[in-house]
Order: sequence, then structure tokens, then C-alpha cells
Amino acid sequence: MSFFRQYIAPFMVLLIFLAALFAVSIRIFLPSDMAAPAPISRIDLQTNIAQNPVENF
Repeated sequence: MSFFRQYIAPFMVLLIFLAALFAVSIRIFLPSDMAAPAPISRIDLQTNIAQNPVENF
């Protein structure tokens, strides 16, 4: 059990960290339109039931 705790578990944590670092860093090489934040559209509050539940009673 100590072999797993001293060698295998830290290696697995390091692999997960490096994979996450790679996934975040790869955004540099994406085209500019894919790296941009998602567009925010305007919501019509008069017809949106989830935003105005009181008006529907």
C-alpha cells in the first residue's frame, strides 16, 4: 500500500494536472472565433416564462 501511496498516486495526480494544463493551453492555437467567449443574445422578457413566472398567474 505504501508503494501505491508514494509512487503511483502522485504520478496519477501529475498526469491529470498535465492533461488539464495541455487542454487549457491548447486554446492559444485555436482560431480567434473559436477562442472567443460565447455570444450573448438579448432575451425578450415579455415572452420568456422562466424569467417572469408571476405574470402567468
